[in-house]
Order: sequence, then structure tokens, then C-alpha cells
Amino acid sequence: MAKKAPRRTAERILEVTLDLFNRFGEPNVSTTLISAELNISPGNLYYHYPAKDELINSLFDRYERALGELLAAAGDVRDVEDAWFFLHTLFELIWQYRFLYRDLNDLLSKNRLLETHFQHVLKNKTKAVRALLDGMSRSGAVRIDTREAEPMATSMVVVLTYWLSYEYVRDPRHALEPGSAQQALLRGAHHVLHLLVPYLEPAQRQHLLQLAGAYSGSP
Repeated sequence: MAKKAPRRTAERILEVTLDLFNRFGEPNVSTTLISAELNISPGNLYYHYPAKDELINSLFDRYERALGELLAAAGDVRDVEDAWFFLHTLFELIWQYRFLYRDLNDLLSKNRLLETHFQHVLKNKTKAVRALLDGMSRSGAVRIDTREAEPMATSMVVVLTYWLSYEYVRDPRHALEPGSAQQALLRGAHHVLHLLVPYLEPAQRQHLLQLAGAYSGSP
């Protein structure tokens, strides 16, 4: 049993670090604060993660693995209902690791591993959105010229990637608090899908408006 203790401690360190990064932003969280929050010595923290970047990279690795599993489902999207669920689930994962998006430019400027890996994340998101558009096109839910599909996928990924930054700028005091999560994620999913409105079949367009109204409480 004693051999399992280091793994449990390492997992607990990551969980607490993620919470602190999400609450205060990575630049504002020191290893001293993490140690104090965990009620362990700095030496114990360094034993598991000798540098702050190792904490960041470990959390990013978790995020990247979870994202890969989720993006694999993009090809199963056939209509607005599927797309709404897929995008909302994607936003939930982004919210779980929101410090990465809140402090993205700062993190990329300081961490070479994140700089290269986040480029892969963008490529994989774009590839997944293209698969989503292809599936919706094959089912007849959307009609979009193949020449427009690539820039559309890029636009959708831009909104996906920077939505929480927009929410934060719009309301810095409350946007990234847990109580604001649900509405922020719903708004994000709605605005990503809204980019497709000119290309949706009439019934699918109406269904999107109904979904947005139902989840926002609008009539």
C-alpha cells in the first residue's frame, strides 16, 4: 500500500493546482501557494514536480488526451442536435482546463512544449470541425461549398478557442467563476453553431433557434 502513496500525492497535487490555476490564473499561482494549499512542504511538491512548468505540462497532457478522445466523435455528428451536444461537451472540457485558455498567450510565450503542442491542438480541432461539417453535409443538414468549408472550420475553431477570453473581457469579475459556467458554455456553443446559420437547411435553422431559446430561457 505504501508504494501507492506517491501516485496519490502526485494526483492530488495536480487536482489542487488545476483548481488554483483556474481560480486565479496560472501567472498568479506560485509553487509556494500550491504547497500551502495542499498543506505539504515545498520539498514534497518538488519531489513530484521539480518545476512549475512540469505541473503545467502534466495538466496539459491530461487535457490533450481527453480532447483527442472527444474530437474523435466529431465524425458522428449528423445534424444540429448532434452538433449542439458535441460543441457543448467540448466547451465543458475547455472549461475544466480554462486556465489554459485564460492565460494562453502568456503560457505559449514561456513554454516551448505548450507552444508546439497547442499548434497540434488547433490542427486537430480544425480537422474535427471539418469532419463535423462533412457529416452534416452528407446528411443534408447543411449545404456548404467545399471551398467555403475550410475557412468556416477555421472561423469555428477561432470562436471555440477564444470564447472564454471574450467572456472574461466582457465580465472579468464573474465570467470564469463556476456559477457562470453553464450560461457561458451555452453561449459559446450557440455562437459557434450560429456561424452555420446561412448554410443550414430551413428546418435545421429553426431547430437551432429553438435550442438556443430553450437553453437561454428565451421565448
